[in-house]
Amino acid sequence: MQVTTMPKSKGAASKSDDTKKVNTSLRLERKTLKALKTRAIEDDTSVQKIMEKLVEGYLKKAGAKTS
Repeated sequence: MQVTTMPKSKGAASKSDDTKKVNTSLRLERKTLKALKTRAIEDDTSVQKIMEKLVEGYLKKAGAKTS
C-alpha cells in the first residue's frame, strides 16, 4: 500500500507561528539560491528555516560584541 501526502497549504500552518512572522524580500545570486535550496532539501528543512537560524546566530554574535 502506497501512502501519498499532500504538501501543507498556507492555511494548514499553525496560526500562533504565522502571527509572529512577517514577509521580507532577499535578493541572491541565482547560483547561491540554487545551492541553498539544494542544501535545504538535503537537510530536510526549508530555506526559510536556514535563513532564520543564520540571522539569529549573527544577531547573537553581534550582540555579544556590543555588550
